[in-house]
Amino acid sequence: MPLALAQLQDLRERISDRLRPWSRSAQFWVRAADIYTSYKVCQLRAGFVKDEEEREAMWEQQHELGAQKMYSLCSELGGLFLKAAQILGKPDLAPMAWVKRLVTLCDKAPATPFDVVKDVVEKQFGKNFDELFEFFDVEPVGSASIAQVHRARLKLSKTDVAVKVQHPGAEHLMMVDIRNMQAMALFLQKYDINFDLFSATKEMETQICYEFDFVREARAMERIREFLRVTNRKPPVMVPRVIPGMVTREVLVMEFIKGTPIMNLGDEMAKRGVDPGGKIAAMAKQKILSDLTLAYGQMILKDGFFHADPHPGNILICKDTEVALLDYGQVKEMPEDLRLAYANLVVAMADDDFLRAEESFRELGIKTWTIADNKLEELFQLSLRMFDTRLPPGVTVMSPFADDSSLNKVGVESFPEELFSVLRTIQLLRGLTVGMGLTFSCAQQWRPIAEEALLKAGRLRASKPKQKRNFLRRLFW
Repeated sequence: MPLALAQLQDLRERISDRLRPWSRSAQFWVRAADIYTSYKVCQLRAGFVKDEEEREAMWEQQHELGAQKMYSLCSELGGLFLKAAQILGKPDLAPMAWVKRLVTLCDKAPATPFDVVKDVVEKQFGKNFDELFEFFDVEPVGSASIAQVHRARLKLSKTDVAVKVQHPGAEHLMMVDIRNMQAMALFLQKYDINFDLFSATKEMETQICYEFDFVREARAMERIREFLRVTNRKPPVMVPRVIPGMVTREVLVMEFIKGTPIMNLGDEMAKRGVDPGGKIAAMAKQKILSDLTLAYGQMILKDGFFHADPHPGNILICKDTEVALLDYGQVKEMPEDLRLAYANLVVAMADDDFLRAEESFRELGIKTWTIADNKLEELFQLSLRMFDTRLPPGVTVMSPFADDSSLNKVGVESFPEELFSVLRTIQLLRGLTVGMGLTFSCAQQWRPIAEEALLKAGRLRASKPKQKRNFLRRLFW
């Protein structure tokens, strides 16, 4: 290529790189404004309709339209918006139309071409590709917003490994996305939602920066793997083993775990002749959910260091219903005082103790305001919506931001950033619970763990005596 043409092409690429964040921001705001205004218009129109069935039909139509628009935004822009889809696509949080569309975006990010992946791996390890691997699948097992994973086998090895490789340039675009989401959060909390959304996006920004450091992720994976090993005779979940000497900031090589994604569990059961809605399937699902939430209870309340991203794409079901927990890019270490305050709240929720819940909110640094006469009851209901997986009988959607939510009666002025990872984790676990057709209380399961933590800290106080009930009945209502 002549020098002049090469210089011109280089100039075009630099100009394109400079303009890309502006173009991306413009696309986000145009699409976000369209979705927001369409819902506000529907809300206004529905206010003039007296017939309840007609109102419901209007909202169903709006949800279908909104789901399609949100799917297009998340799938076409990718990046951080794929993570947003993981949260919004939960069956207990969003309308079913949204769930059906957004749940398909798990591990559906555009893949980085293989020649780019090969180049990243060789540069990170300083070796030729063929010196490292016996074989390397060209097609990724999965591709998410930050990285993609390939199945491979190392030289002189008999077992397969998973090779996680970062998407080049993804970090810069993620920072553009988070700034836009922070601006949107400020707008929503000013005009629509009585909740400190901005602090949530600040914590998200912190976590996303961590996700681009695979050395940190490897250390977190090994720490959690060892903690669960020494805490249990048999760990409730499997954690991949990091391959020594095969970790850099942009490439992480770990044990390959074969299993079925939890979102495909029903289909896999049907293939094996098991009725997904039958008793055997229900027992298997209860064991899976119980093992998964037990691991989280131990991580959060005993150690204070936990995996903070249990969306369906990160959970595999292996042989004998064993659970594997993948992707340790998002982990959180809770300060000791916050861990103990949360343990106190868990006991309060398990015991239906309104006063203790209010005390825990103050201790956690959650500042609220209300004009409701039944302040304690509304505050307790808000704590359940935010920090427990249980649902009232017959209820399948329990969003903190729903029309009947306690947030309409109890405003949250400020919320500690360190606690958002716990909130997000509980919300994702509840989504799994509803998606599996179960009603499960993590607060009931975690109560003994919370009491142990408080006892060790010399903070356990006697609770009111309660009538004993069957343990499983308390967990699965």
